[in-house]
Amino acid sequence: MTFAKQMLETYPRDFNVDTAVLTRCIEACYECAQACTACADDCLSEESVQDLVKCVRLDLDCADICVAAGRVANRQTGYDANVTRGILDACMTACRACGDECEEHAGHHEHCRICADACRACEQACRELLAA
Repeated sequence: MTFAKQMLETYPRDFNVDTAVLTRCIEACYECAQACTACADDCLSEESVQDLVKCVRLDLDCADICVAAGRVANRQTGYDANVTRGILDACMTACRACGDECEEHAGHHEHCRICADACRACEQACRELLAA
């Protein structure tokens, strides 16, 4: 059992969302942030770093937004659906843009392929939480 799930299960009040869906979203956000941060670092180490400037920028933007989305989704007390919806929409947008950019480099850089996969998984997890 993950820490996110354990923590959600200790919440002393009821909340109106499937815990499994919420857990997946929180975990996907943090995993994507880690993958994007690592991808940016790997890109900076490539000989062709000039060709990867946009990728680095999107990696870092996506990582920051994913961390914020994971943190907001994790909070249940005083829940505001509009705020959560807004950050999850922003996270999906960032993940889509970063994933698209990383896919363009995936044939030459394995770290970009992995990052694109993490972005797609996070985008889907955010979409599922919004639909829940």
